[in-house]
Amino acid sequence: MRRPSAALILIISLLVAGPAIAEPFEDATNAYHSGDYETAYRLIRPLAEQGLPEAQFNLGLMYDNGHGVPQDNAEAANWYRKAAEQGNAKGQYNVGMMYNKGQGVPQDYAEAAKWYLKAAEQGNASAQFNLGLMYDKRQGVPQNYANAAMWYRKAAEQGLAEAQHNLGVLYGNGRGVRQDYAEAAKWYRKAAEQGNASAQFNLGLMYDKRQGVQQNYANAVKWYRKAAEQGFADAQTNLGIMYYTGQGVPKDYVLAHMWLNLSTSRYPASEKEKLEKAEKIRDMAASKMTPAQIAEAERLAREWKPKMER
Repeated sequence: MRRPSAALILIISLLVAGPAIAEPFEDATNAYHSGDYETAYRLIRPLAEQGLPEAQFNLGLMYDNGHGVPQDNAEAANWYRKAAEQGNAKGQYNVGMMYNKGQGVPQDYAEAAKWYLKAAEQGNASAQFNLGLMYDKRQGVPQNYANAAMWYRKAAEQGLAEAQHNLGVLYGNGRGVRQDYAEAAKWYRKAAEQGNASAQFNLGLMYDKRQGVQQNYANAVKWYRKAAEQGFADAQTNLGIMYYTGQGVPKDYVLAHMWLNLSTSRYPASEKEKLEKAEKIRDMAASKMTPAQIAEAERLAREWKPKMER
């Protein structure tokens, strides 16, 4: 689940607050961005104590991140709640996060869902996504795929990649919405183009299996590769298979062995079936390779580093 940015965001309307409040906020912003957290705290604290929700939210952020004050989840939750109770959407979302993770407050999924809902109704995309996730996974609310799809869609339409991916999953599985592979592919593509590895893999799979798009092995390879380069094990396996079979790329046992070897190192013990499949095909590739080719594939795997797209 998404956490707030560490950057201090100080927002206020000059027309409403006036210079007496606006100027300390501006000074605090300048101090914060220059790394002078103590000055930022000194300026923010009085405004928060006066009841200004934006200041209360940002004071919560300072305690959350340990900027200018000792890191303190309980104090962060306290100030987020003060802002949240005045209708501050970012505060509501962060209170939800604290309850969701049990940071500064006892873990309570129902309470998390309550605060996510308040922020989601104000249009907070991260809250919409997390509320959708709670309906999807039955955390704090009864499982309801239609509600999950509704909240995922609201966040997805605001451009949140995780929500776009999860909405694609619901369309692919026909949960909460009518099954529609073309619609799934549309949402996967939106998330994939933002660098979401799960969406990249799923879009590659749709090109591979001809679901919602015309079968196109070259496009399958393209999207598998993007996810594989981020370290996504299933994509590494499938990319290795494409190199082994020569679908979408020239047949290359060295690269097949490399990608399959990488995927075997990333599967947890709980995914034994996937691990065994990757090992089997890797060994099949090895049986067709010279010792020098195997050594080259192993060198490439050792030297490989993930590439994060965002």
